[in-house]
Amino acid sequence: MRVVICGAGQVGTTIARHLATEGINVTVIDIDPEQVRRVDESYDVRGVIGHASHPATLQQAGARDADMLIAVTRSDEVNMVACQVAYSLFNVKRRIARLRHAGYLAQDKTGLYAAEHLPIDIIIAPEIVIAEGIAHRLRTPGAFDKVPMAGGLVELLGIHTGTSNCSVVGQRFAEIAENHPDGGMSILAIVRHGRCFVPDRDDRLEIGDDVYVLARKHQVDDVMAAFGHHERVAKRVVIVGGGNVGLHLAKRVRRESPSVDIKLIERDKERSEEVARELGGATIVIQGDALDRDLLEEAQIGSAETIVAVTNDDETNIFVSVLAKQAGCKRAITLVNKRTYESLIPTLGIDAVVSPSAVTISTVLRHVRHGSILALYTLREDFGEVVEAEITEDSRLLRRPLGHLGLPAGMKIGAVVRQGDVLIPDDETLLEAGDHVVALVTYSHLRLAEALLGAARRPFA
Repeated sequence: MRVVICGAGQVGTTIARHLATEGINVTVIDIDPEQVRRVDESYDVRGVIGHASHPATLQQAGARDADMLIAVTRSDEVNMVACQVAYSLFNVKRRIARLRHAGYLAQDKTGLYAAEHLPIDIIIAPEIVIAEGIAHRLRTPGAFDKVPMAGGLVELLGIHTGTSNCSVVGQRFAEIAENHPDGGMSILAIVRHGRCFVPDRDDRLEIGDDVYVLARKHQVDDVMAAFGHHERVAKRVVIVGGGNVGLHLAKRVRRESPSVDIKLIERDKERSEEVARELGGATIVIQGDALDRDLLEEAQIGSAETIVAVTNDDETNIFVSVLAKQAGCKRAITLVNKRTYESLIPTLGIDAVVSPSAVTISTVLRHVRHGSILALYTLREDFGEVVEAEITEDSRLLRRPLGHLGLPAGMKIGAVVRQGDVLIPDDETLLEAGDHVVALVTYSHLRLAEALLGAARRPFA
């Protein structure tokens, strides 16, 4: 498989690294020679300097022989034109573009991106996906991560194990899952002291662990309670940043929970007026610098249950979250782009971190692993993914109990969805063709897991 990636920023570089480690032939295009040099030297990929939308650059990058083009430059227009040129001149079979401007996204349903108009097969809109993800987390305030899987029947939860009211601390992981009513959860992975791993049955839960759990949708509250979380859904929310993420989030929360009191802080005067018009009188929009303590007091940050910091500046998001927690705000959800801040965040009292690059990468990888993979979520870029896959007649997981299949240590099936029912599997569970499984797969065992699932990549039509 050959892939051309347009854009050598954080997203493009990370996608290139993932694909290259899986043996895929990758070429990365960027206008910045330093970015190209870095990606060319650091990973087993080829770098090309030039404008990603120029035919000569795409030809130099090998677009004529490419199976897929992934356009993730900072410019919507460059991404769109790159897909058009790849289709019209080089017949690239699959074209993915990241688009951010709301005006372009609104045209998705009009047919603008059909092959006969502007041929983009997959549009990635990270700001909308991020807003949706934050809205999910607001509904389960004790979780630092929450992702619906299998059509919403199953929830992937990231839960921090604190010191208070957590009765399962010290228990074996096998006991925690088995003792839960109706076997309603499956523990997939643990992050302990910065290291992520798949726990054995006899490993024990420790204070400070971050636990990734699969739960049936209707049992999420019970699972959260088992880990000592009884937080109430926020009724007062302050959003910092009136960009695409902040605006989409405010609209979604207003639509789904009209009783929630929302205040939005935006620094730019013109943008704040535009956002106020979009949201109407139901949401209070405050114009000013969120790092100003007086402004935070005006927003009544001390009585808010949650602050959501989603400006375009990582440092602003981090510092305003810290100030809000100091003022009495109970929970902070913070958008952070730079990976260098990852180790710092837990020491600052920030409850949940949102990574735009992780959202985009998960979406792209799901379409690269097109076989029987229906959904995909990257847990950590250096660890693995939670995937939803359909079991086909080609799967090597059929007709034998799971406990007898000898699954690799880096693969754990956490849930099985069969005709709308969710099963939390055990060693005696037999999979059937047509089942949807939600499984953790570490990158070290990715190829083997794909082979077992019958999810090997096929050429694009």
